[in-house]
Amino acid sequence: MPDTEKNAPLDSAAAASAAFAAVESRPFPDDVFTAPELRWAVIGCGVIANQMATSLALAGRHLRGVANRTREKAVAFAEKHHVERVYDTAEDLYADPDVDAVYVTTPHNTHIRYLRGALAAGKHVLCEKSITLNSAELAEARALAAANGVVLMDATTILHMPLYRELRRRADAGEFGRMNLAQVSFGSYKEYGDLTNRFYNRGLAGGAMLDIGVYALSIMRLFMASQPEEVVSLGNLASTGVDEAGGIVCRNAEGQLGVISLTLHSKQPKRAVISFDRCYVEVTEYPRADAATIVWTADGHREAVRAGVEGYALCYEMADLERAVAGDARAAALIDTASDVMDLMTRLRADWGVTYPEEE
Repeated sequence: MPDTEKNAPLDSAAAASAAFAAVESRPFPDDVFTAPELRWAVIGCGVIANQMATSLALAGRHLRGVANRTREKAVAFAEKHHVERVYDTAEDLYADPDVDAVYVTTPHNTHIRYLRGALAAGKHVLCEKSITLNSAELAEARALAAANGVVLMDATTILHMPLYRELRRRADAGEFGRMNLAQVSFGSYKEYGDLTNRFYNRGLAGGAMLDIGVYALSIMRLFMASQPEEVVSLGNLASTGVDEAGGIVCRNAEGQLGVISLTLHSKQPKRAVISFDRCYVEVTEYPRADAATIVWTADGHREAVRAGVEGYALCYEMADLERAVAGDARAAALIDTASDVMDLMTRLRADWGVTYPEEE
């Protein structure tokens, strides 16, 4: 097999399977779940729900319950992952006093409905990306969480991977100097053959922004001192009316720049380069990355940085929610970063004329 083929990035499902296979025989580390354990249930039985259940099993845990639009799928999911309870409806899940936290893994445009129900019932919620369709929905959900004394958390992996916590720690300590520029790309190749699939389907809140743009904007925002105020962009739309590709340039009050390229119809590297005065930090396959390279300005030497393990990505999400519930201010503040990203995504879609039926 040619080297280029052997070294080609895996698609997300294959990459997740490989990451799980790499850790399944290892002892689970004792520094992931450090807060009191919550009793978890999941809404939805798709790819992410299965990854979540697999992640918990690595830690010796199991989901308390599952709800799904199709009961037969929920039953099959419960049997596969040793889930204790199958609920006929999401409302039955909300009413269960033995459930503390809910992971919402359904399509983007259904999130707000489940957030309203779970938060109003006093459940903590971890919600898969994109956490809502737009800023107004997220503001509503945050207000509900505050009113009911529960934690709402965005499950975008970048917010939770230990690698970024370590890089941010070093950046905040002044080790890298001033942050000047983030250059971020993310491209996937999705066939035009079936425009009803979730990537291009307007009725399922498809498009590059909510599916992959959330990762690129999250890593950019994570290293910026403040939210970008100036945003210029161009977006190309698919025939279904959702965004297929986009080029974005942002600048905040500190003069820090972000340059982002997104596409659903061309392969691009998932690559982020964060440039500082004293170095640049390069991360490939960045959504669940556990390794980065620092290239130092003074002499060009390269420093490898590792933190966390890709295979535990969803465990880090759940662990952060448990920490926030226990009073960890850093974990609780992650929703502020998520809100900034949602504001940017909402603004960009408005500039491109991309709307969903729920917004009309």
